[in-house]
Amino acid sequence: MIKFISCVLSCAVLITPGSFVHAAEVEVKWSNPDKYRDIHAGEGHRKHFKERLFKAFEEHFAKMAESLPENQKLVLDITDVDLVGDVNHGGMKRIRIVKDLFFPRIDFSYQLLGADNSVIKSAEVALKDMNFLMGNGLKYRSKSFGYEKEMLDKWFKQTFANEMVK
Repeated sequence: MIKFISCVLSCAVLITPGSFVHAAEVEVKWSNPDKYRDIHAGEGHRKHFKERLFKAFEEHFAKMAESLPENQKLVLDITDVDLVGDVNHGGMKRIRIVKDLFFPRIDFSYQLLGADNSVIKSAEVALKDMNFLMGNGLKYRSKSFGYEKEMLDKWFKQTFANEMVK
């Protein structure tokens, strides 16, 4: 009886709708990151901060691509990043000050490729959110780079509305 129940539960796990992943592949290239406007760490090591930033953005792009068909590939070339706020270099502590004057910006190009590597959609993008503090609520309030992620979500939904898997 225990074997039968285990078998049934195992089969149920295998056929749940969540187990079918329909996600486009994502490739992110970081062009000349040493020349980006602002990827400065407040307190902390710059190299580790940059690695954490790149990883967080790459994971976020992958999460967004989950709504694209699995036979597609989203290729991004990030050419500039200006994080929300500004790092205050005065005094002993370096902290990031967030004011409406220091809005987030990200410049990149993208290509959405089909299964045969044909270009479905492509463009150069200069994203900025000058009203980032005026939003109704921040979906990523407790997450690192929340304002930037929110801005990328808006862009993604507008850009790929017709390509998204319902």
